[in-house]
Order: sequence, then structure tokens, then C-alpha cells
Amino acid sequence: MKNLISVSVMCSDLMALGQDIKELERLGVDWLHVDIMDGHFVPNLTFGPDFVKAMHRTTDLPLDIHLMVEDPGFFMGLCDLREGDTVTAHVELGQHFEKLSAGAHAAGCRFGVALNPETPVDALEPHIHIMDAVTVMLVRPGHAGSKMVEGIMDKVGEVRSWLDAHGRKDVLISVDGSVSAERAHYMAGLGASIFVGGTAGIYRKGMSLEDTVPAFREAITL
Repeated sequence: MKNLISVSVMCSDLMALGQDIKELERLGVDWLHVDIMDGHFVPNLTFGPDFVKAMHRTTDLPLDIHLMVEDPGFFMGLCDLREGDTVTAHVELGQHFEKLSAGAHAAGCRFGVALNPETPVDALEPHIHIMDAVTVMLVRPGHAGSKMVEGIMDKVGEVRSWLDAHGRKDVLISVDGSVSAERAHYMAGLGASIFVGGTAGIYRKGMSLEDTVPAFREAITL
């Protein structure tokens, strides 16, 4: 599987998002990343299930739905998942995600588990058999443009080694938060394969998507 670009739509100019999506499709991005936040699990409110439905009506690109919420089952049940989408919940909730994983798989979707920067890799243990992807958060989640946690990129290699040692070489690793082209290239070498592009990599100030998307693609193509 080739390395994938998942563009964070919360970093777009939302008043021009439809136009941006057409441009991102033309430039060949792979997924669109949708952050759903509830104002409780993280200190921000963003999109909801109706936005996911609107995105499905607007584009055929797979959605990368990141549930930063206290009740992921509730939100997932309202999102009208589409085959090829990915839905991710946070390991810090301390829940067993068998039901969520089964629901995602029944809809033809991947199920992912996210790790905040301070969360140890072995927190993945209860979910080892039900996940298709792991999202390594490189920033403390909640707001676009947050500063990357110092030294966090090497956690990608730790996750890759842990998964391989537990017989899950098939699990994909996504990296999310302050992912510039240069950092993406480094983390691709550590085993990441999904790169969430936001203000640091895709929506860069003073640059067009025509410039940033090809540069980002080149950086993750090893």
C-alpha cells in the first residue's frame, strides 16, 4: 500500500471548502480528515455527523473520521459511514472498542485507535486484534496549528516495532499534528504510512495547494 495523504479539512477556509475539495481531488490526495470534537474530551468544538453526511454528498474521497469525543459510539452511530472510510477513537477513554470495530467493519470501514502524546504504546494492548490503524498524535489535540511535542516523532518507530512484535505488521500508522513535508519524510522512514496534512504541510501560509500537495506527496514517497 502506498503512503497516503489525509488532508485535515478543519484547516481549510470553511467558506471555500467545496472549492478546496475539488482542488484536492484534482491534485490526487487520498483521504479527507474530519475532526469531530465535543468540547469535553478536547477543549474545542468542530464538526458533527451532519457534516460527515454533507462531505459524503460532496466527494467520493474516503473520509478519515477522527472522533475526539467522550462517547465515540454515539457519534459513530450518527455518522452514516461509507465503505472505504476510516473511523478512529482514542485509547485514553479506557473503553473496549469491540462494538465500534465491528460496526466499522460491517460498514466496510477501517477502525483505528489514537494515542495522545503522553500515552504509552502498550496502552494499545487491549485493542491489538480489532484495530486496522493507529494514530500517533504529535500534538496535544484540540486546535489546529498546535506546536509539536518535542521528541514525539520517534514514538512512530516505537509503535511500529511494538505492532510488528505483536504480529500486527498489517496495522497502518497515521501521524497527526504539525506534520510538515520534512517531518513527514522522516516519519515515513520510521514506518508511518498515513500523513494528516494541515497548516504545517498542506495549508501553508502564502502557498497554494498547487504547490504544497505535490511537495507533500514527494516527501512521503520513499
